[in-house]
Amino acid sequence: MSTPSLRRAVYAGSFDPPTNGHLWMISRAQAMFDELIIAIGANPEKRSTYTAEERREMLEAITQEFPNVKVTIFGNRFLVDYAYSIGARFVVRGIRTASDYEYERSMRYINSDLQPDITTVILMPPREFAEVSSTMVKGMVGPEGWREMIRRYLPEAVYQKILKDHENSD
Repeated sequence: MSTPSLRRAVYAGSFDPPTNGHLWMISRAQAMFDELIIAIGANPEKRSTYTAEERREMLEAITQEFPNVKVTIFGNRFLVDYAYSIGARFVVRGIRTASDYEYERSMRYINSDLQPDITTVILMPPREFAEVSSTMVKGMVGPEGWREMIRRYLPEAVYQKILKDHENSD
C-alpha cells in the first residue's frame, strides 16, 4: 500500500474543465504533502462536457511541473473510502463561498464517520479565483469575445483544448 511516513493527500473533483482555481489548489496542496493524488470523480449521473480521460489528460498537462502529483479517475465510491484504499490520510477541499463552507463542514463530519483516520484539509483560494467555476467558464463559450474572456480563468493547455474543440465543432 504506502509507506506509513508518506503524507499522501487526495484532491477530488469533476474538473470539467480544470480552471486556474483548480491549479491554485493543486499548487498549494502539492507543497503541503509528499504526494498529491488528483482524483477525477466519474459520476455517471452527471453530464460532463469532457470525458474523464480528456480531463485526466488536461490535468496531467497542467501539473507537469509537480513531480509529486498523480492524476487518477475513480467512481462509485465514497471519496474517503477511495482515499483510504490508496493509503491517503488527507482529503483536500476548497471553499469559495459560505455555502461551500457549510457543505464542506457537513461532509467533513460524515467523512469522519466513514473513515475516522482521514483528515480533511480545507484551503481557501485568493479572491481572483473565488468566483471561478468550471460551469461558469463553460457558460461563457460561444458569444462574441468569449475567447478573450475565458483565457484569464484557464491554464494555457486547457484554454488551447477548448479552442481546438470549439473550432472542430464549428
